[in-house]
Amino acid sequence: MSIEARNVTKKFGTYTAVDNVSVTIPSGELVALLGPSGSGKTTLLRIIAGLEVQDEGTVWMSGSDVTVTPARTRNVGFVFQHYALFKHMSVRENIAFPLKVRGALEEEKQKMVADLLKLVRLEGFEARYPSQLSGGQRQRVALARALAAKPKVLLLDEPFGSLDAKVRLELRQWLRRLHDEISVTSVFVTHDQEEALEVADRIVVMNHGKVEQEGTPEEIFEHPKTPFVMSFLGDVNIFHGRVEGGKAVFPGMEAALPENTNDTAKSARAYTRPHELDIDRTPRAERSLAATVRHVNLAGAVVKVELLLRDQQTVVQANLSRERYQELKLQEGEAVYVVPRQLRIFVADDEGPAIPVQRKE
Repeated sequence: MSIEARNVTKKFGTYTAVDNVSVTIPSGELVALLGPSGSGKTTLLRIIAGLEVQDEGTVWMSGSDVTVTPARTRNVGFVFQHYALFKHMSVRENIAFPLKVRGALEEEKQKMVADLLKLVRLEGFEARYPSQLSGGQRQRVALARALAAKPKVLLLDEPFGSLDAKVRLELRQWLRRLHDEISVTSVFVTHDQEEALEVADRIVVMNHGKVEQEGTPEEIFEHPKTPFVMSFLGDVNIFHGRVEGGKAVFPGMEAALPENTNDTAKSARAYTRPHELDIDRTPRAERSLAATVRHVNLAGAVVKVELLLRDQQTVVQANLSRERYQELKLQEGEAVYVVPRQLRIFVADDEGPAIPVQRKE
């Protein structure tokens, strides 16, 4: 079942939670609504479910307008962050509850519960109560209960937000495998960039009630359209400067910008991620920034090097492989050069948002 939100707006008093948002979710895909707190992602999810009524716009499912269709008849399964399990019911009873409400026969309920317990890897736990389960197990029970009604759409609101990091990692990998097995159109809300990039087929990045960008994880990460998307999806280093006469000029660094030949100077920002920075002891042409090594963190899969640029104000971080670090044998206080392998330059435009320009070494 495909989902479309067309020009949807939702206000709470004077606060606009969702501002004229249009989103298309293809049938069978797993889509992440990603953004910080207050970006409107949960409100949009609840509007799709029918749990909130928008002030303007329409919601469509499989080509049919369901804007005024009650939530109970939209054939949507909803999984909440805090499980919302019935504490007085066993795992079996929780999962069977939607079937009981529907008036299913006992034989059908038993078979469905058994199938779902196997699907969510909880065979043997059917007699336990929620208080006897771990957080990850409770979330799987909540997911099984949502699937019991055989929904055509599965909606998940921060499904792993209350779990610790290790369990969250295990469950998001499991959710990806589960989605591939059941092939139901799924939308999940998250503020965890890594989670969205790892699990989703497509990502919709939201901020202040609007859609900043949507696309595949690779498109979003490699080709961000706005400074917000660039900075929200992982750590970044930012350089402030200007573009003028076909060049982008930053303190100690220039980059050719033939797309912008206007002689009128405009402010610009260059973004690069820590893994896109290299360090050398000699300058490399026009794109080398004099710096001092301030701190070296050897813990983890990569070596994180903090550097202070020559302006004595800008601090940047470079993530080096252990092999590269061993080649350099950097010492704190040492004078070096920082070399950006890739820059994403956003030019301020008086008539619209920043214009992204990408430059690779």
